[in-house]
Amino acid sequence: MALPKLTDKQRKEALEKAAKVRKERAELREGIKAGKITVAEVLAKSDDPVVGRMKVSMFLESLPGFGKAKTDKLMKELDISPSRRIKGLGTAQREKLLERFGDK
Repeated sequence: MALPKLTDKQRKEALEKAAKVRKERAELREGIKAGKITVAEVLAKSDDPVVGRMKVSMFLESLPGFGKAKTDKLMKELDISPSRRIKGLGTAQREKLLERFGDK
């Protein structure tokens, strides 16, 4: 599939939009790391494009005490694909995450 031809203005707008989303996602991750945002709050915002498009692995790695190894182990335990995004989580997967983390 070929990329669409964009004008310079469209390209600039797309780059600005992407930078804004990256910044918002970084702020969300910082909030999660600091304990200001709980797992339940993140899952409740799955319709928000910034939250919904975040990979579950990135979200879990943002939790205090979680790195790549713990995240990979937990995702296998909960049967969550490494490529899964928050918006794409099934009901059972959401329930398992909420059960595991409660109000964290």
